[in-house]
Amino acid sequence: MVLREVGDGDLGVLFENQADPESGAMAGVGARDWEGFVAHQARVTADPEALQRVIVLEDGAVAGDIAAWRADGGVREVGYRIGRRYWGRGIATASLVAFLAGFSERPLYAHVLKSNAGSIRVLEKCGFVRLAEGEELDDDPEAYGYVLR
Repeated sequence: MVLREVGDGDLGVLFENQADPESGAMAGVGARDWEGFVAHQARVTADPEALQRVIVLEDGAVAGDIAAWRADGGVREVGYRIGRRYWGRGIATASLVAFLAGFSERPLYAHVLKSNAGSIRVLEKCGFVRLAEGEELDDDPEAYGYVLR
């Protein structure tokens, strides 16, 4: 597995990943239509604070993407999305490990829905710890905040 810059040829796979209803429910993020997705990608690409990479498997398949950005309030956040057919293979964990090896800014935060046990495991395997009560990143009662210091 390798991480590389996003190319125009990757957009179809990334669009399908974010359009998957089950993936969206696990992430707590609604899907965008094609035009909205392309506009979002353009904003990410133009943002000097954002770093997005595609996750490429040994066979050349794009499994998903991982990104860090400056969120509201100025904190640095990380997120990832893996195509459903690749779930349960350790790809998210391996991708986050690789991403963190090349991205040294700390603290680094993440949001995860309380119901998303798989993503909670990924974050904890990679050294993130859950924020204490009162330290939440936002007021979403359905999500935990995590931090890597």
